[in-house]
Amino acid sequence: MSIADQKPSTIAVWAGEEKPLAFGAAQVPIVQSAPFAYDDMDTWAEVALGNAEGHIYSRNTNPTVGVFEEKCRILEGGEKAIAFASGMAAISNTLLAHLSPGDRVVSIRDSYGGTSRIFLDLLPRMGIDVELVETSDGDAIEAEIARGCKLVYLETPTNPTLKIIDLRRAIATAQDQGAITVVDNTFATPINQRPLTMGADMVLHSATKYLGGHDDAMGGVLIGREPLVRTVYEHREICGAVLSAFSAYLLLRGMKTLDLRVRKQNQTAMAVARFLAAHPKVESVFYPGLETHDKHDVAKRQMSGFGGMLSFSIDGDFDMLKRFVGHLHYVHRAASLGSVNTLIGPPSVTSHVECSAEQRAQLGISETLLRYSCGVEDADDLITQLDEALAVL
Repeated sequence: MSIADQKPSTIAVWAGEEKPLAFGAAQVPIVQSAPFAYDDMDTWAEVALGNAEGHIYSRNTNPTVGVFEEKCRILEGGEKAIAFASGMAAISNTLLAHLSPGDRVVSIRDSYGGTSRIFLDLLPRMGIDVELVETSDGDAIEAEIARGCKLVYLETPTNPTLKIIDLRRAIATAQDQGAITVVDNTFATPINQRPLTMGADMVLHSATKYLGGHDDAMGGVLIGREPLVRTVYEHREICGAVLSAFSAYLLLRGMKTLDLRVRKQNQTAMAVARFLAAHPKVESVFYPGLETHDKHDVAKRQMSGFGGMLSFSIDGDFDMLKRFVGHLHYVHRAASLGSVNTLIGPPSVTSHVECSAEQRAQLGISETLLRYSCGVEDADDLITQLDEALAVL
């Protein structure tokens, strides 16, 4: 049996590492070298031309980064993977490599703040037509795709309001139009959702989040059909947004426990969401695992777990939000997610800090919304401190 036939927990540990490693190492070595030397010109030329295995320069490929890419490729079930210096590097390189002036791209209103800035500011300045559709309106998404487009960009669950898109439905419409479909799978992770198996062409991650899982390394990764990913690889080769060998090593170390962490975070987020949904001082809770979520049935069909992320609004103003957050213990007030530590923060300083208050309002993001990333702490302890902080209001 190949490693691709194993369960996700086994893949997370062994993918890309089945063969003996250099120097007999039990863990992937950090190959901290920019160039790679050859004893003769003929071998060097064969590697440079892609006719033989090897590495030339770490802006192109690197042995440590290559193992990380292979692990991600197998976890998502793709043909090829390439890594980047950050999640936004993966997103921007993918879009810029496949879009040209005059092209049309269809996406959703509720994508991550940095992605929204690309759609609202960068692509229109390049003469690319951008149509952002109401995320929860599946009919509208289908209708805009059916009008014709070069690329469809989806994110589900969305950041930060955890909206759900019916991937199979949107992807099928895109396929009818011959459009490329890209899915940001950062929130779900390949443990909970695998868009490539639903027909998506490419899937990407901010590896800084769940894949790494320890808030100590930045990175991004794109996985999908070989010709499409190859196009992005050639763009990245020139633009240079490459993942460092040391960051790849840290991400690989974190990925060994990906399955364990995500399953624990799924359970904790569900318990926290149910607690908050029943609390009188909480105005609303956004979590696809709740039966009250408007796309709960869709999430059940396309996800094997509902993730460790949720968001909620307290019944009050921004000053009350600050008081509430200030009374929480054992939580980082920080702009990240997916870590072994629980993190909290409003979109104005986390997911949509790049956007103005007007743009956040345009995207339907309340200034009293809080994004909550469950760590691997005990769920009862997290609920207790939330209860104590809410009692202060």
